[in-house]
Amino acid sequence: MASVERKTEKLKAFYCGYGQKRQTSAEIVTEARHSLRTLRTQRPFTPREEQRQLFGGSARGRSECLQHLLHQKPRLPLSPGEACSGDGKGVPKPPAERTVTRGLGGARSRLARSRSLPVVASETQHTKTDDIKDVEPNLIPPPQQWNAESFNRQSMHEEKSPERSSQKLTHIPNKHRTARPSSADVCVSSDATRGRVDTTESDESIFWTSEVLPVLQMFESVPSGETVSKETVEHLCNACTVLHDILSEKGMLGKRFKKRTQVLRALFRLIDLRSDQLNLTLTKVILALRVSGNNLLNICKLVFKISRNSRNDFLFQDNSLLGSLVSLIRSEDLGSTGEAALYLTGALKLLSGNNSLARLLLAKDFISVSLQLLQRPIQTPDLETFPNNHSTSAERDRHAITGHVLVQVTAALRNLADLSESRPSFLSSGVFPTLCAVMDCYRDDQDVCLNIARIFSKLSSYTECCYALAETVSCYRLFLDLLCKHGVKQALVVRLMFTLGNLAAKSNNARLRVYEEEHSIYILLELFQRYLRVPGFQHEEEDEDVLRKLIRVLANLSIHPAVGTALAANPLCVQLLLKVMEVRSVEESAEVVLNASATISNLSYYQSENSVVRAQHTHVSELLLRILSSSNMEAVLEATRAFGNLSQMEEVQGFMITNKAHRFIVALLDSKNPDVCLSACGVLTNLSTDPENRRAINQEGAVPKLIDCLRDFGPRDWILAAQACQTLWNCTEDGQVECVDELLEILTLYSDQKALQWPYSEHLKAHQEACWELEFLPVAERLKKRMSRYAEVSEAD
Repeated sequence: MASVERKTEKLKAFYCGYGQKRQTSAEIVTEARHSLRTLRTQRPFTPREEQRQLFGGSARGRSECLQHLLHQKPRLPLSPGEACSGDGKGVPKPPAERTVTRGLGGARSRLARSRSLPVVASETQHTKTDDIKDVEPNLIPPPQQWNAESFNRQSMHEEKSPERSSQKLTHIPNKHRTARPSSADVCVSSDATRGRVDTTESDESIFWTSEVLPVLQMFESVPSGETVSKETVEHLCNACTVLHDILSEKGMLGKRFKKRTQVLRALFRLIDLRSDQLNLTLTKVILALRVSGNNLLNICKLVFKISRNSRNDFLFQDNSLLGSLVSLIRSEDLGSTGEAALYLTGALKLLSGNNSLARLLLAKDFISVSLQLLQRPIQTPDLETFPNNHSTSAERDRHAITGHVLVQVTAALRNLADLSESRPSFLSSGVFPTLCAVMDCYRDDQDVCLNIARIFSKLSSYTECCYALAETVSCYRLFLDLLCKHGVKQALVVRLMFTLGNLAAKSNNARLRVYEEEHSIYILLELFQRYLRVPGFQHEEEDEDVLRKLIRVLANLSIHPAVGTALAANPLCVQLLLKVMEVRSVEESAEVVLNASATISNLSYYQSENSVVRAQHTHVSELLLRILSSSNMEAVLEATRAFGNLSQMEEVQGFMITNKAHRFIVALLDSKNPDVCLSACGVLTNLSTDPENRRAINQEGAVPKLIDCLRDFGPRDWILAAQACQTLWNCTEDGQVECVDELLEILTLYSDQKALQWPYSEHLKAHQEACWELEFLPVAERLKKRMSRYAEVSEAD
């Protein structure tokens, strides 16, 4: 199956050893098709979780310790009867009765139910902006009983600007106002108030009375704890948007507004209406007012609760809240409570399972923001980040919470990796080195490692991402260490193997790097032994998938000459591959057997003196013959390729003729698959170098079948046409030729470049012409001369 010797006109069999130097790119292509090749396989499948949860079915979800950790704060949903102070201790409930003055048109007294929303000090206790900025809402007494009909015909009672206020509140449009700019897409940070209008206390008082207070009065007129109509919810949502916009115009979002506590108090009490649509609108405004501590925790819990129901996904799609949630990940407030980060990232993880929302997250730069969050624990390697035996309980808990957050973030990135449009972001954001660093820091955390392994397995299926990961030098040692550490974790092992297989399929440098890592081959073969079960053992599908991916790694690594030579000389490696072919049948384990056969085929290419494959050629040939007689054409093709290399050995040629293997090979020439025909031609080229073998091949009708291959595939595949001509040259060495005229006609036509049709693509045309000129034409011209001579002799007779 070697190339044509172009510098000699001596008539001889077309066979030369593999030690010859390749001269052209076309010859290299030929060589690759004949012998070494990479293997593909399906990416491991991860089914969608039926129920949206923080940790799904992982060990975390079943951990009693974690359940206690997650439920020691208020349960979801945010209940008016539950609250915590900033230090995490329970807040004393207020008196059962309380007199409160509401509105500007007159005082109204009512009984208040005890409530437990986050606590703040009384407004009268704070007069300075700096004092007010850290204050959170107090317990809010419920308003008087109210119904939807009275809401629709309500009128606002104000001491100032009654007409303006009434018009604004009773005629709020169904759609958000567009006259004012909105900053709903981002949480207000310390510099978000740039350009705000400076106001005196008098101006602020007028603004409060004329713009804000009417909206709050309308909020308070709604009875809490009752089901309200859809129209009322829409009206309240529009009012929230109006409130957000007018505060934004005056630069009073964040913690600057002196009466921020009253606004938050009014907003928080509406949560008790238990409308998911309204709660998300409230969340947008509350986050813009920069709540912190337990209030932030409760809001994140609320968002998480809403996100657990997939029927609420459309609320996030139509709401600008996603931008606020993504921006919140950057804020320092989130870092002050790990649980808030856990619920927030958990919500984003659940939402990212919806492809439409995943695209919105991608547009909000979620990958870059997540990268910043992932970098926090690996940039501060202290006791709190990496607890040990001397760490305190609090330090270990913080490390655990960080791990829980990383699970959510990496799971969300895993979902975004499914989007083809996400790949540029993964490539440009330095995600691969960061993910490897996180994987390294949390190598004991199987959930974190599994999520990142899923990301790699998805992205490495694409060429650009695969090359980028291949250039991440730290990944090779890391993957091997994780395979060694978590060898019994099938889900993790199979994805790491799949990723390594992709790297080895694309990059010759990656093949060498894997091989050069200390104990790399030992680790791979150790796992090979672990997952290779004995006959009679019921194979679990997960174990079988590991075996498929693992053998594929060996096959792809063996493309590199140094690695392939070493693996061919490794007794354990060859023994395990042959064991697969012994104990597995093509019918029960098609891909496993096929991959093992392909690996043996690749290893048989190397002719080193230490090659175990060639030393055990008889046993190898027996196993290949069994596969050759199966009905699986892919397995047959792999066995034929292996015989193409081994049939250079006289002992193997004798084995094939004795066991009638040549009959199977000749029959393969009828295949409509050009790769099958090419491999069959290669085997027959080697066998036909011996006169006895040549007679046996010709008796099976090889020459007419070879002519059919040449006619059918020639113009589309000049490499196959060249190989068919080489085989025909050997088979016609003795002068007894069938169909001389037909063969001569085909050769004459195919030797005329002007008579041939070429592809329209310049690139394909250049490649085809190179193969035709360098591979096919020299062999065809020599064969044509011989056929012309045979034709002359035949006419003379």
